Formats: sequence, C-alpha cells, structure tokens
Amino acid sequence: MRVLLFTGKGGVGKSTIAAGTAATCASAGHRTLVLSTDTAHSLADAFGTPVGAEPTEVADRLLVQQVDAQLRFQQSWAEIQRYLLSVLDVAGVDPVAAEELTVIPGAEEVLALLELRLHARSGRWDVIIVDCAPTAETLRLLSFPDVCTWWLEKVFPFQSRVVAAVGPLARTLIPDLPLPGEAVFKDVERLARNLVAMNDILRDRRHTTVRLVMNADRMVVKEAMRTFTYLNLYGYLTDAVVVNRMFGEEAAEGYFAGWRERQQEHMELVRSGFSPVPILTAPYYPREVVGPEMLDRLGEDLFEGIEAHGVLHEQLSQGLSSENGRATLRLVLPFAERGEIGLKKVGLEVIVRVGAQKRTIMLPPAMAAYDTSGARFEDGALEVYFARVIDGVIPPDKS
Repeated sequence: MRVLLFTGKGGVGKSTIAAGTAATCASAGHRTLVLSTDTAHSLADAFGTPVGAEPTEVADRLLVQQVDAQLRFQQSWAEIQRYLLSVLDVAGVDPVAAEELTVIPGAEEVLALLELRLHARSGRWDVIIVDCAPTAETLRLLSFPDVCTWWLEKVFPFQSRVVAAVGPLARTLIPDLPLPGEAVFKDVERLARNLVAMNDILRDRRHTTVRLVMNADRMVVKEAMRTFTYLNLYGYLTDAVVVNRMFGEEAAEGYFAGWRERQQEHMELVRSGFSPVPILTAPYYPREVVGPEMLDRLGEDLFEGIEAHGVLHEQLSQGLSSENGRATLRLVLPFAERGEIGLKKVGLEVIVRVGAQKRTIMLPPAMAAYDTSGARFEDGALEVYFARVIDGVIPPDKS
C-alpha cells in the first residue's frame, strides 16, 4: 500500500494536485482513496461532486472522504473533556468558556489523521492520498506522534500513581475537586498510543512520502523551503516537489510576459535548491481544473512517463552510526542556517531545534553512557558527535 501526503501554502492548488494524482492512480488500476483533513473542503470542489464523511465513489476505483474532524474529536476526547469540564465547574468557570478551554487548538485535525491509520489497516486500498491542511497545520500534525511518544514514556507510567498518592490529601484540602478516574486514564493512554502508532505509517519511507506543492512565486517558494527543512527535521521523506500554475510559452508576450519571466527566475531557485528531489510542473490551464476531464488532463501533464504512485526519490534524512565507543547522529537539514539551530541532550534525548520547530530524538539504551563531544553543521547537514564517558571523562579521539 502507498500513502501520499500533499501539503503546501494555502491557495497554491494543493487539493487540485492531490485530486489529479488520485485520478491518475485510479486510471492505472489502483484502488485509490483520497482523504482530506483540510477544513476548507476543497476536494469536493475539485471533483465537482458532493463528498461525505464516509468514502464516496467519484469514479471507477476512486473514492473520496472528507474526514469529519468534529465527530472524531468527540469520539476520542469525550471522556477526557467531561473530566476537564468538571474541574472547571468547581473553579467557577463559565460553562461556555469552559467548553472552549477544553478544546486543544489543532486537536480536531490531529484526531482526523487517525482516519488514515484505520484505512491503512483495512487492506482495502492500493493508494491512500491525504490532502493535508496548509503547511503550518500539517507540521503540527506530523510532530504530534513524537510528542505522544515522549508523553507515554515519561509521564504516563507515573501520573496514575501520583494521583492515587495525592488523592486523599487533595480531597481533604479541596473536597469538591474531582480527580480523574480509570476511564479518563484509559482514554488518554488509548488516544496517545493510537497517535504513536501513526509513526509506523507516516515514517515508513518505503510506502509513505510527502509531496510539497507550491507556485513559482518568491514568497511561496521561500515558505516551501522552510517546510522542506522541517519535514527533514521530523524524519519524513519528500519524494517530489510540485510547481503548479506555470505560464507556458504562449504567455511569453503580452500581459503575462512579466509574470512568466519572474516564474522562470524562481524556477531556477527551485531547481538549484531542491535538487536532487524531482520537480513536477503543472501548467496554468485556460479554465478551472474541476471535474474528471480536467483532473485526468492534469494528471497526464504532471506524470508524463512516470508512475504517479511510485516512490520518486529516496534519501536518508537521519542516520546514527557508532564504532569503538564513538557515535555520530546525522540530520539532513536543507536550507537551514547555522544560527537558527539549537542542540540539547538530556539523558537519552537529543533535542534539535531549527527555527520555530523542534524534535526530540531518542538514542538507543546502549548509548546511556555516552555524552556529546561536539557538533558540526556543514553543507545542509548537522552532525552531532558522541563518545562513551570513562571515569567521568570523554577520552580523546584517536582517529
């Protein structure tokens, strides 16, 4: 089974590119499902037909689903929310305000992504295409499994014991304060484990890749570069860049000549910056890309001579090697600047920050006696060096 995640700045035609890719996959004989976690509901517009909260057939071997994020939120968060509301009620918070306070920003979109896991486990599909929300929301979605992994390993084993220990004291001090019951803990743990399990799908580089959609505009290209950096930071494979709405040669003269010239300049930046990642282009069509005929045409233009569902590029973004008491963690971070990179090691955790994004990487237990001995950022790659500590001292490198 193949999973393709499409993301990009709002307005670049991300949903249309996802729909065109899906149409091409289905035409090639693959059972294809398109999922949208984008609340803009653009998929229905692209296919020119109503799309429901369950898979809706729009063509032969092609089904589309607009995930009901609110419903998934209620199913996964209901017990936890009831407990939080009871605590806020004791605190005297207005019920309407309390309802708002118990909804975590972005939680609905995160929980909607669990739909991917359900479909991936069903065995019904050859290709699943996910039309993600714009880039900022997508980065939050893709970083969430790491947060849940940390929480399950660091917090959950102790929190229920802490509540049991302090419960009698809390009831004495604040008799009306409700304490979380077993059902709350089970719901929280189940939710976290489901999100952690998404890692198995999202980071399976043999089957899951990201396709980054952009226009040949300077601001859009710059944002795509930052997104590409963060996708590498989080360990996701971007197997293609799609540049949408390119003016053709017929626009070389007249009103759009200046636009076309600027596009060609920005394409040089795209080609030099994203190489060796394949760059696919789609033209600016004379009419809207809506409905089966135009989506088929888009797919043909995008994937001429290549398989739409194939893994178009493979590159390791992270690797850990060790030998003779020394180890190196290597992260490929294209477009990152030295001054925006931060590093911190806490136990077996290596916290890497790039700009506004950060990731916690867990080292193997065998490296418990290792400490950092240095780091280097060069040619878009960060290398962090470790050495085994002997008698409280890192021995000199004899290599």
